[in-house]
Amino acid sequence: MATLPAFFRKNTPAQHAPVTDPMRTARPRAERDPYALRSLPHEDILLFCKKVDNARLVREPDPQARGACWTVIGAASVVLLVVTSASVPYAASTLAGYKLESLRTEERRLLDERRNLDLEEAELLSPARLDQIAREKHLVPPVTGQVVRLDGKDGAVAMAK
Repeated sequence: MATLPAFFRKNTPAQHAPVTDPMRTARPRAERDPYALRSLPHEDILLFCKKVDNARLVREPDPQARGACWTVIGAASVVLLVVTSASVPYAASTLAGYKLESLRTEERRLLDERRNLDLEEAELLSPARLDQIAREKHLVPPVTGQVVRLDGKDGAVAMAK
């Protein structure tokens, strides 16, 4: 169904005189551009925006809105609590795994350090090294009679200076 203005445009009688010249009727018609947009209905109507001042209006409070707000807040809190409770054990196990791995790494480091210290101690206490240090400092083994053994049976050891 056509709009009323389109209907009247179609049914209006021709405004010009009848054509009698055959050359005029055989004139080629201008082809329509296939990419041109159709005109929109009532395109010629202009719309004006009127500014409306609602500054003096006061919104009436809705008594049910407050209850709905608290209901939404409570539901969101419950959902947050459930999600948090479900994710805490997973997060705790992940953190415990990280801590366990860091402790294993520290244990390996300490065992390596202990092995190095044992090796260093064995090198420092080797009899060949001790003999070499004694020769450098001109230390000689004691001669017979130079060594005095102390017996602590009579308490004289503590008194002797």
